[in-house]
Amino acid sequence: MIQVIGAGLPRTGTTSLKAALERLGFGPCHHMQELRAHPEQAALWARAADGEADWRGLLEGYRAAVDWPGAHFWRPLARAHPDAKVILSVRDPHTWYASMRDTVFALLSNPGAAPEEFKAVVIGMRPVLNRIWHDTFATTLDEPMPAERHAVDVFNRHTAEVTAALPAERVLVYESGQGWEPLCAFLGVAVPDEPYPRLNDRQSAQTRLRGTARG
Repeated sequence: MIQVIGAGLPRTGTTSLKAALERLGFGPCHHMQELRAHPEQAALWARAADGEADWRGLLEGYRAAVDWPGAHFWRPLARAHPDAKVILSVRDPHTWYASMRDTVFALLSNPGAAPEEFKAVVIGMRPVLNRIWHDTFATTLDEPMPAERHAVDVFNRHTAEVTAALPAERVLVYESGQGWEPLCAFLGVAVPDEPYPRLNDRQSAQTRLRGTARG
């Protein structure tokens, strides 16, 4: 049963949030990374994009979900799991744009250059992610990266839509770098005696992409 739904866009600390939620007992947490171990899920997400999902059963076996593809479907997931709390991860929209441009867009627009460990996922999920990209930015992955002003407007509109659609007590706007305290208070769990995870930042993601390109 899903207890936590991440509504934040990619590159808002979702990999770190996945690790944090699992550390707090809300695991397993679905993330795009899960497709590496479960490529068969691509067909389920394709049906979801076609409006044919069983929203209660789609994430069976998971207690939380963050990042695309799940975050794109936060509305039907929130309806299907009315007791689940929603975390809207955010960051400065201009730095988010640069990170999206240099990592997610670079990866999805040229799947042949993906790191080997991600290549099958990127290729298998590209049709679904292309539709999500179009729904989000009104462009496709075959077109240039959207202009910064447009993308920042999309980011800010997304934040406004999530917060307007849900009761205040159900959603946490969680900014990258805030650490354990607001997250644990929102979820009603104790703060761990260890640093908050910091994974898959822009520099490490770019390093992987550059290394693959050189290889």
